[in-house]
Amino acid sequence: MIDRPQTAKDRIILALDVDNLKEARELVRELKDFVGYFKIGLPLIVNYGFEAFRLLEELGARCYYDCKFHDIPHTVQKACISLVKNNINFFNVHIQGGSKMTSAVVKASRAAAKSMGIEPPTILGVTLLSSFGQKTLTTELCVDKNIEDFVLQLAKVAKESGLDGVVASAEEARRIRKEIGDDFIILCPATRPTWASVNDQVRVDTPRDAILSGADFMVVGRPITTAEDKIGAANLIIDEIETALQEKASSVVC
Repeated sequence: MIDRPQTAKDRIILALDVDNLKEARELVRELKDFVGYFKIGLPLIVNYGFEAFRLLEELGARCYYDCKFHDIPHTVQKACISLVKNNINFFNVHIQGGSKMTSAVVKASRAAAKSMGIEPPTILGVTLLSSFGQKTLTTELCVDKNIEDFVLQLAKVAKESGLDGVVASAEEARRIRKEIGDDFIILCPATRPTWASVNDQVRVDTPRDAILSGADFMVVGRPITTAEDKIGAANLIIDEIETALQEKASSVVC
């Protein structure tokens, strides 16, 4: 299991949504002391495969693999075992693959880690993509529930399957934290400070939203990676997280 975040910067997962390893290397070198993890997703994996993970290892950075596996249980199970064998200990799968798939992933991944004598991986369940709004859920997927209820149901499936947490927006995280409890990781996938553009996301949160909702981690991408002063942008987000943590602590005391 990964450690729960201890500092504000540990809560930031920087999205390495770039097309080549040169760009990725430059970002990691510049920002590894200002974020907790680097998210590797489809662009780098399609082009470079496991070389992308080796880059982070080489530079002493921590990895969150945003793989979003969603297939029949046997296929996803085999893929996750391969991740564990390659020392990738923080990744996700789609909860909508069903409880048979998610349960198989948890069981197989933990068994693989045990056989290797290493800590079991931390596996999160993706609820609903942040580019989805209510209209898409209702008219295209024909789901007759509001988004919050739908995501909460998926989070319950994740918990029952043995997953360590979920990927969900701040608004949904409030109910997840309340109904499922503190011993469950919540990661907000589309986090934008107030001064940044939302780009192609629909369900977007600020760092303050994420913290006050009870989220543990937040993914930040373009607000940092496209900034002229990347370290300055990261520090602004760290400051916002620290302020929100103080606000949250004060509200608990009161």
